[in-house]
Amino acid sequence: MVKYVIAEQLIGKEVITSDGIDIGKFLDAELNEVTGKLTHLVVEPNPDSDFVKKLDVKEGKLRVPYESVMAVNDYIIVDRKGLA
Repeated sequence: MVKYVIAEQLIGKEVITSDGIDIGKFLDAELNEVTGKLTHLVVEPNPDSDFVKKLDVKEGKLRVPYESVMAVNDYIIVDRKGLA
């Protein structure tokens, strides 16, 4: 059964990798204007993470491909491989 979540409920949720690295907090989502499908999560990066410092952070934001999202519950869990 598909669980629908309102994006507003996700704002501020911690985004972590499947191996436990805190990459930041959820800010927003990007959608494809034509299809309406979710394409990226916009994350406020964790400035203390050495892993995050290696990622492509632009204008203080990190874009995480939606395909990398593994689970949404207390945390948003993403696959680390999809971030490199």
